[in-house]
Amino acid sequence: MKESIRNLLVDCGEDPERDGLIKTPERVEKSMKFLTSGYNVNVEELVNNAIFDVQYDEMVIVRDMEIYSLCEHHLIPFFGKCSVAYIPREKVLGLSKIPRIVDVYARRLQVQERLTVQIAQCLQELLNPKGVAVIIDALHLCMAMRGVQKQNSSTITSSMLGAFKEDPRTRNEFMSLVK
Repeated sequence: MKESIRNLLVDCGEDPERDGLIKTPERVEKSMKFLTSGYNVNVEELVNNAIFDVQYDEMVIVRDMEIYSLCEHHLIPFFGKCSVAYIPREKVLGLSKIPRIVDVYARRLQVQERLTVQIAQCLQELLNPKGVAVIIDALHLCMAMRGVQKQNSSTITSSMLGAFKEDPRTRNEFMSLVK
């Protein structure tokens, strides 16, 4: 990867031997490995049996989790907030595992639509809840810094499964609680 970054610097017209760029290939490699570390995470190992039998059948919401990801089309960041809810059937997930799951999928080359669905499907598979809802509101630097250059636009995506998709009252309750 370092050699590719060095070549990229040369292709941009830079001198990779100048003072400010000498360690750039190493820094970019380290950064890319962190920003794409979600590929190396096994979700079942991450959850580590933090699924508990609890008699609770109301909505569980973790909202406003910060997300950072890379657009798979341009390798430019997008970032924003993610809110997740589920309605347990028989099992609940340790609360800290929800943002960890969000990070696993965000730390991959992504499009926001897929990221939203992957988070929802993961929770559905882990818990078999009555429903799952995920909303992401993000700013895409590929739209702000280049292309259409719309600096103040955000993109909102949602994935609603089970009760959140089937029952408008459940969906509306979730929407009102995450506002």
